[in-house]
Amino acid sequence: MAPSLSPSRTTCASLLHELQIIWNEIGETETERDKMLLQLEQECLDIYRKKVEQTRKYRADLFKSLADFKAEITAIASALGEHASSSWGRGTLKDQLSAVKPFLEDLRSRKIERVEEFSETQSLIVQIRAEIAGNGQPKNNADSQLNEHDLTVKRLGELKSYLKELQSEKVLRLQKVNSHLSTIHELSVVMSIDFLQTVHEVHPNFSDPSNDQSKSISNETLARLTDVINSLKQEKQQRLQKLQYLGGKLREMWNLMDTPVDEQKRFEHVTSLISASFDGVSEPGCLALEVLEQTEVEVERLKILKVSKMKELIFERQNELEEIYKGVHLDVNTDAARQMLSDLIDSGNVDLSDLLSNMDDHIAKAKEQALSRKDILDKVQKWKLASEEEKWLDDYEKDENRYSAGRGAHKNLKRAEKARILVSKIPSIVESLTSKVKAWELEKGVPFLYDKVPLLNNLEEYAVQCQEREEEKRKSREQKRLQEQLAAEHEARFGSRSTTKKPLGQSTNANTMVGTPIGRRTATPLGRHGVSAGKERRESGRVNNIIPVNYVALPKDDSSIS
Repeated sequence: MAPSLSPSRTTCASLLHELQIIWNEIGETETERDKMLLQLEQECLDIYRKKVEQTRKYRADLFKSLADFKAEITAIASALGEHASSSWGRGTLKDQLSAVKPFLEDLRSRKIERVEEFSETQSLIVQIRAEIAGNGQPKNNADSQLNEHDLTVKRLGELKSYLKELQSEKVLRLQKVNSHLSTIHELSVVMSIDFLQTVHEVHPNFSDPSNDQSKSISNETLARLTDVINSLKQEKQQRLQKLQYLGGKLREMWNLMDTPVDEQKRFEHVTSLISASFDGVSEPGCLALEVLEQTEVEVERLKILKVSKMKELIFERQNELEEIYKGVHLDVNTDAARQMLSDLIDSGNVDLSDLLSNMDDHIAKAKEQALSRKDILDKVQKWKLASEEEKWLDDYEKDENRYSAGRGAHKNLKRAEKARILVSKIPSIVESLTSKVKAWELEKGVPFLYDKVPLLNNLEEYAVQCQEREEEKRKSREQKRLQEQLAAEHEARFGSRSTTKKPLGQSTNANTMVGTPIGRRTATPLGRHGVSAGKERRESGRVNNIIPVNYVALPKDDSSIS
């Protein structure tokens, strides 16, 4: 038996030689030997083929790894916004892999750093946006939202710029929140309202003074803070207006009742706010509910004391109003007005201050009305004076003894001269007065009453009476002319008859009738029965027109009636 070869020196040829020796010993035929050699060759081919396949697969794996590395490098470089290097694209596959791996590891490391930077920036953005939105603390989902295909410096810069804007907005919102809280604190102090309780209702973290950076800055929080400020400002305005009203009432009643200064000082802090502006009220507690309640109690107490004083003042105003109306000849039902005032006061349904103010308004209107009537009333007074002088002049001219040398005759003569001048102005006075009254009525839309009667009615009656008087004067002159004509005819027919002359100033009854003109009866201005009086005078005129046949008229100077 041939000695076996050591494995280190074993080759295919030596093994084939050893196999030949063994076959010879066994006595294998050539056919069998060929068959076994063919089988052995096939087995070797299978082993080689398998090894080639394994090697080919290994090469493919190396190609794939190299391609994956290159793709990853390209992707990372693209994500980072860089260009991939081609210096590692030469040599064997293993050489290329050896060159790619360090470059890839460097890119991977840089990518991790860039992702962390992106994540940190994006996390801050998400956090601030959540704070602004008021969604509380956001979940840590920044990585899931990170786009790893865009990790460029440009994109990172945009995110950081956006983060900076958000941080600036957060600072502004914090400043606004702090400003709102400061305003709420000022308003709360002025009105003695619990500040911490008020802001806690807006957001719980506001009740912690040490918590400054984590304050809520959401739109909802800012809106609620704004609502609270508006509500507090409205409450402050209402309290200020109420205290100003109460302070005014206090001063009004103090002045009305002459309240001592020492007693007024108890509410000096209230009256000092009467002219204060909204922004000017900042003293702590000056608008507290307790101050309002105390002031209301004081005002109610003074109202009770005020009633009797107000009654006295109201009726004093009524007296003043009646005197004004009386002075301008306006008729008012004083009894009814006083009864109405008494009923209003006793009912308790009217504010006495308002009633007194209304009385003052009525007095102001009455004075205004009196002023508008003054010019007309002055002319009415002139008309009355002229009419009185006219009446006196008529009576004076009827007196046959007016030229006698009696006591005071010269004074009557002077008065008669002045009276005639004044009487001559009556038509112009009446015409001007009528024009002014009509203008006044047209402007006011109501008739001008004088002692309950429309003044125009009196003027019209007076005008009618004047016409009647002029007519009577004309008839008197005609009667005198006829009498003189009859006397002249009688004398021419029967001759003159000696008569005993009467002393100057004396006359028969017939002469008295002729000496005083029938028409010199004066109409009284503003009389209620002027028209009816005129009718009576017309009837008397008809009686006086009857002239006796044997009546002889004496000559008489008629200059006094011209």
